[in-house]
Amino acid sequence: MQVNIPDGRGLARPRESGTSMPMSRVPLAVIAGILGFLLYIGVAVALADFVLPQHWLLQVLYFTLAGVAWVWPVGRLMRWAARK
Repeated sequence: MQVNIPDGRGLARPRESGTSMPMSRVPLAVIAGILGFLLYIGVAVALADFVLPQHWLLQVLYFTLAGVAWVWPVGRLMRWAARK
């Protein structure tokens, strides 16, 4: 009778020599999200310079839209990162 002793690797297959595991999507999504958000802030602030001299109603509409427009791309990025 042969007894299998766990070696600490669980059910994972041993890696072959010279191969690398693919990078997880989560760190890539975090980096892309932070860089994309910084770019978005820069564009929103630059466009705000053109909106500030305008009527107050246009300012309200712009800042409302600019304040929530980032939600859709971030949601898609999070769903992409969560896929297997």
